[in-house]
Amino acid sequence: MSYTYYMFIQVKLLNGWQELLWYKISSNFQQIFPGTIVQVPLRNRIVPAIVVDKQKQLPSSVKFKIKDACGVEPFPQDFFYNQFIEQLSCYYQIDTLFFIKRLRYFLQQKEEKSLREVKQQTYDRQKIVTLTPEQKVICNFLLPYINKQTYLPVVLHGVTGSGKTEVYKQLIAQTIANNKTVVFLLPEITLAFAFEQRLKQELSGIVIYGFHSGIAKKEKKRLWQQLIDGKPVLIIGVHLPIVLPITNLGLIIIDEEHAANYQEKKHPKVNSKEAALLRAKLYNIPIILGSATPSFTTLHNVRTKKWHFFQLKKRFSGAFPQVQTVLLSNKKGRKNFWISKQLEDAINQRLIKKEQTIIFINRRGFSFFVQCKLCSFIFLCAHCSVSLTLHENNRLLCHYCEFGQKLPSLCPGCKATNNQLLKKGIGTQKVVTILENLFPQATIARADLDTTMKKKQWQQMMKDFSAGTIDILVGTQTITKGLHFPHVTLVGILWADLHFHFPIFNATETAIQQLIQVAGRAGRNHENSLVIVQAMQDYAAFSYLNESDYLVFYKQEVQSRKALGYPPYKRLVEIELKCSDEVIVEHEAAQLMRFLQLISKKEKRAVQILGPARPPVSKIKNIYMRKLYLKGNNINDLIFLFQIIKQENYTSTIFFTPNPVS
Repeated sequence: MSYTYYMFIQVKLLNGWQELLWYKISSNFQQIFPGTIVQVPLRNRIVPAIVVDKQKQLPSSVKFKIKDACGVEPFPQDFFYNQFIEQLSCYYQIDTLFFIKRLRYFLQQKEEKSLREVKQQTYDRQKIVTLTPEQKVICNFLLPYINKQTYLPVVLHGVTGSGKTEVYKQLIAQTIANNKTVVFLLPEITLAFAFEQRLKQELSGIVIYGFHSGIAKKEKKRLWQQLIDGKPVLIIGVHLPIVLPITNLGLIIIDEEHAANYQEKKHPKVNSKEAALLRAKLYNIPIILGSATPSFTTLHNVRTKKWHFFQLKKRFSGAFPQVQTVLLSNKKGRKNFWISKQLEDAINQRLIKKEQTIIFINRRGFSFFVQCKLCSFIFLCAHCSVSLTLHENNRLLCHYCEFGQKLPSLCPGCKATNNQLLKKGIGTQKVVTILENLFPQATIARADLDTTMKKKQWQQMMKDFSAGTIDILVGTQTITKGLHFPHVTLVGILWADLHFHFPIFNATETAIQQLIQVAGRAGRNHENSLVIVQAMQDYAAFSYLNESDYLVFYKQEVQSRKALGYPPYKRLVEIELKCSDEVIVEHEAAQLMRFLQLISKKEKRAVQILGPARPPVSKIKNIYMRKLYLKGNNINDLIFLFQIIKQENYTSTIFFTPNPVS
C-alpha cells in the first residue's frame, strides 16, 4: 500500500487578496520553496498564488479544513529570489506581489508591433580583438572573483571608444563557461537591440536573449524554459531582466551606469541599477558598473565603500576631439542665429572631405512654444501644465499626453493674424530645416523620440549613417549613449547650457555627462576631430568637456553637494501626491508636511522635510501633483516616516521614490 504524504504551504493570492491562506500539497512536488507559484482552489475558482512559507506540520493556530493545492507552475529554482523581492519591495514601499504580477503579465504580452522588424537586422562579424594592457589588467583582476563567485562591485571608468565592451565580452565568456548566467543592462531598448545583435555575432556558442518589450512571446517562453532548466545564458535588457528568477546567476553588468533611464518613468519608479546592486550583494556575485561619466554617487561609493575602480584612459582607435566653445552672443558673420560662423565653416569642411557631422540639441520639435507678439497668448495643453511644442506641418503637440491641434490662422486671445505668432526656441525639426537651407547639397537625417518610436525606420537610419550615406545627423539624447559612428569627425552642440538651471540638485552633473557623451561620438576612427559647443553664456563647467578632466569636475562639483547636504552625502526620497482636484492635493500636501514634521520631531529622527513644492510640470492628463522631499543620513529613517502615513486618510494617491534622479 502506498501513502501520499503532504506538506503545508502558506500562500498569498496574486489577485490582491490580503489574507494569507494555508493549503496542503503532495510531497511529490519536491521543488516547493518561498517564491514558487502554485494553483489553489478559492471558492469555485482556481487561482494563482505565491508560496510565502512551507511546513511539515500545520500550525496549531489553523483550525479550519485545509484544501489541496492543485499544482505547481514551472518556476526557476532561485532560492534567493523571494528574499530579493522582499528587500526590493521594502526599499520601494510596494507590495511584494508587484514584481511577480508584472513578470507574469510581461511573459504573456506580445511584443510591440513597432519593434518587430528590428530583429531582422544583421551585423558584420568583427575580427578577433587583442586586448590592450589596460583591458588585460581589468580582466585578470576580475576573473578569479567570477570563478569564486564573490560579491564585488567594480566601477569601470572608460573614456568613450576605449573598448569597455571588449572587457565585458571576456567576462561574459568566462561566466558562461562556468555554467553561470549573466544579466547585461543597458539604459535604452535601442541600445539593448544593438548589443544583442552585436554580441550574437561576436560571442559564438553563447545563448543570448533580449528581454524587453521588443521580444516576441515565444522568445520569452524559450528564455523562461532555459531558466527553469538552469542553463547558462546571457540576458540583455533595460529593466525587467533584473527581476527574473535565475537559478545560476553569476555576473551583472550595467553599461552607461550613470544614465537616468535606469529609473522607470512611472510609479513605482524602480531603479534597475539599485535593484542590481541589491541583488549582487544578496547573491554574492560580482557586479560591473561601466561608464565614460560615472555618476557622482558611484564615485562616492568608490571612496567610502571601497568599491574597486579601474580606468581605460586611451581610445581603442582614433583620438580625443578638440573642444571649442562659442558664445551665441557673438552674432558676427552668421547666416542663422543657431548656427555660428565657426560651426558653419566646420560643417562645410566635413562635407568637402566626405566626413560626417552630428548636431545635438536636446529638444525635439520645431520650437518650444508659440506666443502672440500682441497679447502674449501662449498655446498651452488642455490637460497638462505645459506649453504645446510646434512640430512640422504647423502641428502643436504636448510631449506628455500627445494632445495635439493645428496651429490656427488667428490668435485665440486677440484674433491677431498668424504672422503675429512668434515661434520661440528651437527643436530638432527646426534644426533640420535650418541646415537644409544652409547646406542644400547635404543628406540630413533626424534622430529623436519621434523617429526612434518607429523602430524599423530608426534601425535603417543608423545603418545608413554608419555606412556614410548620411552627411549630417541631428539628434537629441538618443544619440549620446553607446553608439559607434566611425566617420564622424565633427559634433556641434547648439544650446549647451540649456539644462544647467533645471530645478534639480544634480542639473550640472547630468548636463556635463550628456555633453561629454555626445562629444565622445567624434573622432572614434580619426586623429583630427572637433566638438563645437555653442552656448548662451559661458560656464566654468565647459572647461571639463575634455573627458580626461571628468574626475576633476567631480571633485569640484561634489563639494557644493556636501555643503548643501544633497546626495551622495545625504539620502533623499521623494513623496509625490496626485489628485484630479488641485485644491485637495494642495491642501493634503501641506497637511502631510506638517504631519511628517511632527512625527520626525517626536521620534527624534534626523530628517529634513522640504516642500511641499509644485513641480515644473504640475499637471499631466488632468492629474495635479505636489512633491515633498525627505533628506537624512539613514534611508531607514526616511522609509520609517513614509510607513507611518495612513494613506487611507488622504484622497490623493501617495507615491514613494528613493533616490529620485530628476
